[in-house]
Formats: sequence, structure tokens, C-alpha cells
Amino acid sequence: MQPLFFLLLVLVTLILQTTALNYMVIYGFKPDLVLILVILNGFLRGTREGAFLGFSAGILQDLVSGGYFGLNAITEMVAGYLAGLGKDRLYRDNRVIAAGLTWVCTMGAQLIFYILLLSVDVPVPVVKALAYVILPTAFYNALVVLVIYAYLYRFYRGDPSSNGEYFNP
Repeated sequence: MQPLFFLLLVLVTLILQTTALNYMVIYGFKPDLVLILVILNGFLRGTREGAFLGFSAGILQDLVSGGYFGLNAITEMVAGYLAGLGKDRLYRDNRVIAAGLTWVCTMGAQLIFYILLLSVDVPVPVVKALAYVILPTAFYNALVVLVIYAYLYRFYRGDPSSNGEYFNP
């Protein structure tokens, strides 16, 4: 039941990201909630589950976005896998570490996305993309993780006070 639950959570997050988050834009940027969910899932559950949820979430994003099919799937899968590498290596109780990991994984995923765009002959000025899209998005995602990580961590751990007793990592 867990994979189905997490895919449903990704679907709800994707709907929230494409509708309500349009009203949370700061200086033209909004957080990428699906990527945040993938990164935190990888960080808390490991590389395999991070990559699986990342690929699944990326496929859903590709179906909704109408862009090049597979770009989001590859980048989200890589982000989930990279975050999963920190599961046993980083201290998971600290939200600052989770925010830092989110910043690094968002940077990596965005850079891979733009490199893949360049590989299909889409002209992207990489320096402008880095300065005006990648860095601000990574920063915004890290700020969002600082706010939501404590609740999500309790949920993944199975803390009964967070109604997550059935989802032990």
C-alpha cells in the first residue's frame, strides 16, 4: 500500500503545485513541491524508493506539462537517488541538514534538466538559467523544507501523533 499512497501523495502535490501555488509566487518563483517530496522521500527512505518515486513523479509531471516527455522523469529520478545517498550518511533529525540536501539536490536536478534540454537542441543560456532560475528555485525549496520537514519526518518515522503509524521507513 505504501507505493500507492506515495503516488497518490505525488498526484495531490502536483495538483496543488499547478493550481494553488500560483498564488505563492515570490519574485516570479514558486517552490517545486513535487521535487521537494521526491528529495525528502529519498532522504528518509533510501535510494531505491527515492529513485522510484522520482521517476513516477517525473512521468506524471511530463504527462501534465506537455513538454519533452522523459525530461522530468530523469531529473526527478536522479534527485531522488542522490537524496537517498544521504539516508545513512547524514543526520536525519535536523531540518537544516534536510534543507541543505534539498538545496544541493534541487541544484543537481535543475542542472541536469538544462543539460538535457541542451542535448535536444533547445538553446538555453546556462549562466542566465543558473542565476535566474536554478539558484532561486533551490533557495526557495530549501526554505520550504525548513518549514515542513519536522511534520514530514514524524510522518515517515511513524510517530503516532502524526497519524503515520503505518508508514515506518
